[in-house]
Amino acid sequence: MQLTDLAPLERWNQLEKDIHQKSGLDVNVFDTQGYRISELKNWANQLCPAIKATDKGQSFICAPAHMNIATLAMRSQQPVIDECDAGMLKLVVPIFANEEFVGAVGACGFLLDDGEVDEFLVNKMTEISQSKIESLNTDIPNITSTKARALGQYILNQINEIITVEKQQPQ
Repeated sequence: MQLTDLAPLERWNQLEKDIHQKSGLDVNVFDTQGYRISELKNWANQLCPAIKATDKGQSFICAPAHMNIATLAMRSQQPVIDECDAGMLKLVVPIFANEEFVGAVGACGFLLDDGEVDEFLVNKMTEISQSKIESLNTDIPNITSTKARALGQYILNQINEIITVEKQQPQ
């Protein structure tokens, strides 16, 4: 089963927009392979797009964080909150249709609680200069664990609503 079997792509796009508007985080809906299903992009800060623009940043920071945390979310069937190797929040909420894992919603790009960007690691992994990392690191908002947990529950509720509403639609 695919996410678009549960709801049209436009509905998943709207979910991404709604969560971004509510939280300010970078939000994406992912399939079971960890690929974004939409082309929408709403960055939460200036550093993340610079990291993702490098092959190593995408391959060694962003993708592994999503896949590892998505696996934990899939196994627990609950939202999981952690940090990527760069030191920023990564929140993943699994999407299940009946008992089948069909994807996940990921939200990222803020600093969790009093966290900070691991500038050394970002520099070593991406080869972005230390000075550029410092300049891009000045505007990253913080989010408390309490707010992140509440956002995870909000996302879970929105997913459940999408699945319930779409099941009730005439075919």
